[in-house]
Amino acid sequence: MTVTLSRRLMIATAVAAGLCASTAHAQGAKASSAAEFARMADQLKPGQWVWAPQIAPKGPLLVYVDLSRQLATVYRNGVRIAVSTISSGRAGYETPTGVFTILQKDADHKSNKYNSAPMPYQQRLTWDGVALHAGGLPGYPESHGCVHLPMGFSQALFKITTLGATVVVAGDAAKPMQASDAPLLAPIDATGAARPPEGLDAEEYRWTPERSPTGPLTIVVSKRDQAIVVLRNGVEIGRSRAQIADDDPGTHVINLTTGPGGAERWLYVGVPGHDADAGQPLDEAALNRVRMPRGFYEAVKGQLKPGATILVTQSSVGEGEPGRPLTILDSVTPTP
Repeated sequence: MTVTLSRRLMIATAVAAGLCASTAHAQGAKASSAAEFARMADQLKPGQWVWAPQIAPKGPLLVYVDLSRQLATVYRNGVRIAVSTISSGRAGYETPTGVFTILQKDADHKSNKYNSAPMPYQQRLTWDGVALHAGGLPGYPESHGCVHLPMGFSQALFKITTLGATVVVAGDAAKPMQASDAPLLAPIDATGAARPPEGLDAEEYRWTPERSPTGPLTIVVSKRDQAIVVLRNGVEIGRSRAQIADDDPGTHVINLTTGPGGAERWLYVGVPGHDADAGQPLDEAALNRVRMPRGFYEAVKGQLKPGATILVTQSSVGEGEPGRPLTILDSVTPTP
């Protein structure tokens, strides 16, 4: 009886608010998940999200809204740092697709179209009423065109975006699509154009630092693909085959810092599900589990500066045959 009454109240509230501007009454599950759960984003229940900004603390930000999967993914420096369930526009009020920029931000916005209904943490995409904001999340498209987000996720996203940030809306809410893995690397660039496949062919590694000469560096070590990808300022500048003898399924982040006396050292960063990592030094045993081509290692080492981040993950970086055995003729084990 309580559930039925609650459901009726939720529906009445949504109708009165015009649905696009409904508040967080239908937020559903509120838990944030461990970082590696982003690999299985289709298993998130309505209202759930994954939030791990430590994975890429700096770099250009991009929000990718997939209407077909009813998911929003946030990329920073070209790497996924967050994923959330959404609710987009229902039939007759479909959320428009395209490349948008954030035009306005208002944490306590009231709707101009729907009787001043609350639209918490509103980030406007169009001047005629389409925005990202906290709202109802019943597990299917229900709004009048806005993209509803969980309250906690919406608040966290609001804090890290700036006016002019890129938001790409793609897919078709009327044609649901399921996939087993949310993409780790951004599938589009800051203009909304699709990124071409970056996988290696016959070569052991590729190094093109001129594609992005400056900016924050993120190194992705994919145990699933036995590969390493280097991104700078959101652009892939290097990719290599590797031998990674580590079956730990967890996601770990390691940051290059400056210690006492100016000495550089690698320290683990705590991410959701692995908070105990925080502050632990990178040890030689972990390094001994990774081997890569000597030329690639020397090239990457020459670009390292404090603030560089290593992401160790089971997610794919787009190589053709994940996990296949490799022999690297001239390889080297990294040193601290």
